[in-house]
Amino acid sequence: MVDCHTHLWKAEDWSEEMEREASIARGAPAQIDISEEDHWAAMEPVDRAIVFGFHSSHLGLVVPNDRVKDYVAQHPEKLIGFACLDPLEPDYLDEMKKVFLRDGFRGLKLAPIYQNFHPMDERMLPVYTFCEKQAIPVLIHQGTTFPRRAPLKYALPIQVEDVALAYPDLKIVVAHMGHPWVEDAVVLIRKQPNVYADISALYYRPWQYYNALMLAQEYGCGHKLLMGSDYPFTTPAETIASLRNVNHIIGNSGLPRITEKLTEGIIERDTIKLLALD
Repeated sequence: MVDCHTHLWKAEDWSEEMEREASIARGAPAQIDISEEDHWAAMEPVDRAIVFGFHSSHLGLVVPNDRVKDYVAQHPEKLIGFACLDPLEPDYLDEMKKVFLRDGFRGLKLAPIYQNFHPMDERMLPVYTFCEKQAIPVLIHQGTTFPRRAPLKYALPIQVEDVALAYPDLKIVVAHMGHPWVEDAVVLIRKQPNVYADISALYYRPWQYYNALMLAQEYGCGHKLLMGSDYPFTTPAETIASLRNVNHIIGNSGLPRITEKLTEGIIERDTIKLLALD
């Protein structure tokens, strides 16, 4: 079992704007201070977990790659670090060489809607070229989010197709199945061999969750879905339980059921092998 989508951050990483808007969106104080001990305990149900850095100078959420590197180094048998690069920072290409050639990061996390760039921004092209050549997978947040200044025009999953076509050997994961544009994410992963999607942070919208998985089932691309929690917003244990209980929303309505083959397939999927992380 692999959790391919987890965060680790401290209160100092968050701007006042981001903290305020996160709290408003969730109707409760934002979870902005996560201890390494809490993260490690939450990962107990899974065999491996990917931990992200995060760099959004545009909105003010900057989780240093070095902190993620130091944490992952404490548990190298289980944790895998994904660095984050921000093309709005002048030294982002120097940071790219540092994190991948020196620091041992295994993947790249991007979030265009948070970072204020189009996925095919010319500043990103040398990054994709480097990652394709070095076999570094890219997990990209292509879906909506809560901050007012996060531009939806950069969040559409179909924009990832241009990246996939230009870099056919680059492995890409679309986070959160591109919600709410889950239909676009499903047809994207169906037709592009090296593009996958994770199911992180979807289950607490149960009708959308059911329909997203049903779409993948009907289009025959459930094997392209990866398990992720989006910790600290959810946990691996909650995500696993939600998959095994996904059909509760339909009751006795007669609507078609998500098969156990699909849900257990997601839970047991070897994301490490699929993304060549070993």
